Amino acid sequence: MVPEQQGESLECDVAIVGAGVGGATLAWALRDSGARVLVIEKGDFLPRERQNWSPQAVHREGRYKNSAKWFDEDGNEFQPGTYHYVGGCSKLYGATLPRLRESDFEQVQLEDGTSPAWPLGYADLEPYYARAESLYWVHGGAGDPTEPWRSSPFPYPPLPNEPAIGALVERFAAQGLRPYSLPQAVDWREGGRCVLCATCDSYSCLVDAKGDADVCAMRPALESPNVRLLTNADVLRVVSGDGEVDGLEIARGGRQLKVKAACYVIAAGAVNTAALLLRSRPDGVANSSGQVGRNYMAHPTTFVIGSRPGRDLKIAFEKTIGLNDWYRAGPDAPYPLGNVQSLGKLYGETIKAARPWAPTALLSAICRRSVDLLAQSEDLPLERNRIELDAAGRIHLNWKPTGLKAHGELVEKTKRALRRAGYPFVFTQSLGIVATSHQCGTARMGEDPAASVVDANLRSHDLENLWIVDSSVFPASGAVNPALTIAALALRAGDRGGLV
Repeated sequence: MVPEQQGESLECDVAIVGAGVGGATLAWALRDSGARVLVIEKGDFLPRERQNWSPQAVHREGRYKNSAKWFDEDGNEFQPGTYHYVGGCSKLYGATLPRLRESDFEQVQLEDGTSPAWPLGYADLEPYYARAESLYWVHGGAGDPTEPWRSSPFPYPPLPNEPAIGALVERFAAQGLRPYSLPQAVDWREGGRCVLCATCDSYSCLVDAKGDADVCAMRPALESPNVRLLTNADVLRVVSGDGEVDGLEIARGGRQLKVKAACYVIAAGAVNTAALLLRSRPDGVANSSGQVGRNYMAHPTTFVIGSRPGRDLKIAFEKTIGLNDWYRAGPDAPYPLGNVQSLGKLYGETIKAARPWAPTALLSAICRRSVDLLAQSEDLPLERNRIELDAAGRIHLNWKPTGLKAHGELVEKTKRALRRAGYPFVFTQSLGIVATSHQCGTARMGEDPAASVVDANLRSHDLENLWIVDSSVFPASGAVNPALTIAALALRAGDRGGLV
């Protein structure tokens, strides 16, 4: 998969840094364009092995955590929820792929301020949402009270609910809530490989049945003779001058390489994209606005676990329902609260780190009798929330989430709904700064070059041949999972971005 080399230099038409959802989807979109595409990935293919489905290996041993540690603003070291593999973080994500709501592209008044509008609207992305849902095997159905309009139905029908989750849906509905089928990217198609197991969310799929960027986008893209993949390659620096990028400096296998291309795309994830641009030049590449690395957003998130005495609920694939009854302002709240969705099934090993004093056997007993939900709320883009690098080039993430009062109300409403549904014991765990899977905003798009990094086509305002195609371009975070929006933006960039 390594392209032909001329000495220590590689040449292509489009160089893409990162093989996650943004980079892999863009490579797929360009596969038949005739352009020579090179995707450069810091990691390798995640190995297929029995530990893929082991809670002990994944959660207690951290077998697949391969990111360097980051630091918070107080200098405390932590392990981010970020992964360097072909497929990026989607190799271990929960495969939930909702669209942003129509209102998420507009100004929205939140508890702590105004969430800004995007320079494009929902209608601009809608056809690309539809294409991304088809590419990533999204299963879903009607019923979400905030679902935006669609030009076509979901490509695949909703996943079935486990009996205990089906009963929970009925009990939520009896309270006047409107639970809906969560849009999930798994191979539950006719003849598909998915077995609806209990080790999907936060696990790599042993049978390649998860709709991740490796399986759905990168591997099909590599079937084209025009697409090549360079793994275990660390992009050290973006070389730029005279209004354009001149090349990429790469370390691979103890050697220094240089990539020369006509067009360059950074798709390394919001934090690592910003870090690469900042370490490439003292004032940062593509940073005349001073906005690179600023406006970091990540959803405030809390696990809400409802448990009850009695027999084992025998839940395997739990991640099939959501609640958006509190997504927008309404009679019960003057501002939006956020989204609630089911988690992948929790195990004692999953939550042991959060409750180290509790015996694993006790935690396992609680989880066997529990239904597990995630509450998430929108975060505002603030300049003070930013990525910085120290003298050693290590990443420092300075982040204080916004909307914590609204998020607290969302958690309380979720707890109350669970108790009314017959789960008297409710436990919560907020995730804090380590929950980086929904990171966004560090190179935001906008019409004003003085206040943004890229335009609505994801092209740099400063450098004619540089694009950014990942969640760093989000002007606002919304309150739902970002991956489908990243994929839709990548498809749009391949279609309209001027890359070929």
